[in-house]
Amino acid sequence: MPNDTTAAARSDVPATASETPETPETTPTPSSTASSTAPSGRLPLAALLALATAVFVTSLTETLPAGVLPAMSADLGVGEAATGQAVTVYALGTALTAVPLAARTAGWRRKRLLLTSVAGFAVANTVTAVSSSYALTMGARFLAGVAAGLAWALLAGYARRIAPPHLQGRAVAVAMTGIPLALSLGVPAGTFLGEAVGWRVAFTAMTVIAVALLGWIALAVPDLPGEARGGRAPIARTLRVPGVLPVLAVTVTLVLAHTVLYTYVAAYLGHRGLADSTGLVLLVFGAASLAGIWFTGRHIDRRLRRLTLGGAILIAVAAAVLAVPADSTALVLTAAVLWGFGWGGAPTLLQTAVADAGGDHADTAQTMLVSLWNAAMAAGGIAGGVLLDAFGAGALTGGVLVLLVPVVAIVAGARAHGFPARRRIR
Repeated sequence: MPNDTTAAARSDVPATASETPETPETTPTPSSTASSTAPSGRLPLAALLALATAVFVTSLTETLPAGVLPAMSADLGVGEAATGQAVTVYALGTALTAVPLAARTAGWRRKRLLLTSVAGFAVANTVTAVSSSYALTMGARFLAGVAAGLAWALLAGYARRIAPPHLQGRAVAVAMTGIPLALSLGVPAGTFLGEAVGWRVAFTAMTVIAVALLGWIALAVPDLPGEARGGRAPIARTLRVPGVLPVLAVTVTLVLAHTVLYTYVAAYLGHRGLADSTGLVLLVFGAASLAGIWFTGRHIDRRLRRLTLGGAILIAVAAAVLAVPADSTALVLTAAVLWGFGWGGAPTLLQTAVADAGGDHADTAQTMLVSLWNAAMAAGGIAGGVLLDAFGAGALTGGVLVLLVPVVAIVAGARAHGFPARRRIR
C-alpha cells in the first residue's frame, strides 16, 4: 500500500491521453465493474492524478516511519523494533477493517467515501505529529490504517470505472504511480525533513497534502454510485472463483517478503555501516519503482504473467545481492535498483490480476486483496522485528529469499487461472 503531482503528470507515466493502447491478445469480456465516464480512447488524467495523489498519501503515511525510525524511536522513548510496529499497527488497522467497512459503505457514493478516507489521513497524521505518547501515536497509526482500508477498497476500482474498458489496466497503473512517487520522493524527503528539522514536520506536511487533496478530489474526480444492496458477492463464493486464491496467496507472500526488509531498511543499512546512505538508498529504490510501474503500465495488457514472474525474481536477486557480506555502497545501490524495479509494478499487477480473475466478483476480490495485503504488512513488521531482535539485521535478507520461493512457484503454476498466459481484458 501511498506529493509530487507534477512528476506524475509528465510524459513518462504509464499512459497518457494521447497514447494508443497495445492491442490485447484476446477479445474483451463484459464486467460489472466497468462503468466508464471518460470519452472513448482517452484517460481522464486530472481525475486519475488525483487518485494517484490519494495513493501517494496512503503509501507515504504507511511507509514514512521507515525513513525516520531512529529519530522517531528516540523521541518516543522506545526501541527501534517497537517503533517499527507503527507500520504494523497501521497495516492491522487496514487488515481488520477493510472488509467490514467496504460492506458497510458499499452503497455510499464513491466520492463521498474517498473524501472521508482522505480526511481520516489528515486527522491521523496531525495527531501523530503532535503526540509525545507511544500509545497515542500507535492509536493514530491505527486510525490512519482504517482510513487506508477505506481508500484501498475503492481506489483501483474507481480508476477502472472512470476509464474506457480497453484502458482500464493503464488507468490503474496511472493511479498506482502514487506508490513509487511516495517511495522515490516522499520517503527520502521525509527522511531529510526528519534529519533536518524533526520527524514531526514530515507528518505535519502529510496533513497539509491531505487537506489540499480534499479540494482537488472535490473539483476533478467524477462521482460514481455505490453498489446496490446485496450487490457484493460473499467472500466464500469469491474464493471459489478459479484464479482468485492463487493471486491472493501470491499477494500475501510477496508483500510479507517485501515488508520484512523494507520496514527495517534503516536498521539493516546501519548494520552494514551505511546508515548515512539511508536517504540515498530509499531514493534509488523509489526511482527504480517508478521505472517499474512505467514499464508495467506499458506492457500489463499483454504480459501480466511475465511481469509478475520477472518482478518476483528481481526482488529475489536483490535480496541475494544484499546478503553478500561487503560494505559497498555501490553493491547496495545496485540491489536497490533491482528491488525497486521488481516491486514497482506489484500493486498494479496484483490488483489487475485479482480483478480479472474475480470477474463479476471483482469488487469483493479486490477488497479481500486489500485486507490480506495489509495483514501481510502487519505480519512482515512483526516478523522483521523478531528477526532483528533475535538474529540481527543480517537475517532479514535470508527471510526474504525463503518467502520468494513459493511466490515464483505459485505464479508459474497458475497458468490457466490467476496469472494466465493470455490475459482477458474486462
